[in-house]
Amino acid sequence: MKKILVLNGPNLNLLGTREPSQYGTRTLADVEALCRDTAQRLGYAVDFFQSNWEGALIDKIHEYGRLHQEGEVVGCVFNPGALTHTSVALHDAIKGVAGLPVIECHISNIHAREPFRHQSWVSPVAAGIVMGFGVDGYAVAIEALARRAGHPDKAFPG
Repeated sequence: MKKILVLNGPNLNLLGTREPSQYGTRTLADVEALCRDTAQRLGYAVDFFQSNWEGALIDKIHEYGRLHQEGEVVGCVFNPGALTHTSVALHDAIKGVAGLPVIECHISNIHAREPFRHQSWVSPVAAGIVMGFGVDGYAVAIEALARRAGHPDKAFPG
């Protein structure tokens, strides 16, 4: 079964308790369950990873770029957290593994927040962006990767 990587950056391990008025009360475990259920419904497996360390995220992007080239991975849903606004290294990692579709995903609408959050270093190298739909945006991003992978009959059921 082909895989989708769901990658989460700094502080996302605090979901459910960190600023619930901004991010809601669902935990990262809830997000993982949502992602696994969505992917399974579409015929994919999920590898779920969170780190507060930029280098660990870069290593995962490199690893899954290789797995994508080998045909094992259809893409990545990536919520880089605050690194969205600061990390040229993440930008370069995604660009460096050209071919791995990365959907940038944010729980909140970063453009409706503080001005320093309006800049994303990930957006220019992302295949698409989902933001402002709460944690349900992860499911939307997974469905988009399934559609992009050539299974439109399985994506966006309705």
